[in-house]
Amino acid sequence: MNKTALITGASSGIGLEFAKLLAKENYNLVIISQNESNLEAAKMLLLRANANLKIWSITKDLSFPHSAEEIYDFTVKNAIKIDVLINNAGIQVYGPFHTVDLDATLRLIHINLIALTKLTRLFMKDMVKRGTGKILNVGSTGSFQPVPLNAAYCASKAFVLYLSEGIAEELKGTGVTITTLCPGATKSQFAIKSNIENIKLFSGRLLAPSVVASAGYKALLKGKRIVVVGLLNMITVALIRFLPSPLVTKLGMKLMQKA
Repeated sequence: MNKTALITGASSGIGLEFAKLLAKENYNLVIISQNESNLEAAKMLLLRANANLKIWSITKDLSFPHSAEEIYDFTVKNAIKIDVLINNAGIQVYGPFHTVDLDATLRLIHINLIALTKLTRLFMKDMVKRGTGKILNVGSTGSFQPVPLNAAYCASKAFVLYLSEGIAEELKGTGVTITTLCPGATKSQFAIKSNIENIKLFSGRLLAPSVVASAGYKALLKGKRIVVVGLLNMITVALIRFLPSPLVTKLGMKLMQKA
């Protein structure tokens, strides 16, 4: 019997690349996005590549209070056992914290923190009962540092990293693992939607979504706790630990400014 993976933010970018990888490995899929037309297009693409799969598509806005519970209830009602959970969905709010729309910031918190936390908790308890399962939460190189003009986003990704690291230790011996994927600037619609495609951070060489997903998938299979994608990103993350905080935030400010 095929295993099943649930992926949020699966209609494009890194999420879609994860879906492609898992489809190649004959995983049935539960794919989730708030964009119904893009989600159905992704479903058709995946089925053309592997017509033997079962694919459930759920159009859901994770900023709504009970979206996570509704997703979990759907899987229970349809007797879908989730073997792999990939919390990929996330949004960004760019600009000085005191000027950006407060509702947009709160929406970010609901999607990046609350929905991820709920989905992790809901599906993890079933995995632990079965003694098997894998979870991947998408963080960022911003998980390791505070970044001006990107403050709420990086704070949310720091939460994702620390939550996942803490849980990973709790899960030792249960047969369940949790991995945090931390990519840097990636070429996708995410940057365009977030109005950050013209900042200095995105003026250099960008990671391909397929490269990010492949690195995350390999780490997931091995049960690694953290994977940072890209040599330069790995070096940067290592250096941040030794630099004074004022210097880190100053450099972050420069990278987040318009090119």
